[in-house]
Amino acid sequence: MDMFTLCVKDQFAAAHRLDAYHGKCEELHGHNFAVEAYFIGSALNHEGMVLDFAILKDYLKRVMDLLDHKYLNEIPFFKERASSSEYIAMFIFHQLQDLIKEKAVTVKEVCVWESDKAGVTYGE
Repeated sequence: MDMFTLCVKDQFAAAHRLDAYHGKCEELHGHNFAVEAYFIGSALNHEGMVLDFAILKDYLKRVMDLLDHKYLNEIPFFKERASSSEYIAMFIFHQLQDLIKEKAVTVKEVCVWESDKAGVTYGE
């Protein structure tokens, strides 16, 4: 079976602190996070696409709007766990899963870059 992987990118700026961490990151600081979201699908529609990128970009933007210019530690998901890049990737992944209504694609993985040199990927 042919499988296609689609990717859309976005970014958000946010502040956080890692309470259990011992080092610079336990202090309040911020990042300009870059996010890549990967989706998989196998069937092409009559236009020759799995799904229009505009739809996927809109889903990702809706999730970015939940995080952009926020203090992540105050978001309910992060009150119960660290606001690490790992958990941010998990949060975005599950938010996208909940938003997608089209049967054509499923979320494969989400990559969150906290800098241009360090990032994490989460998928199921």
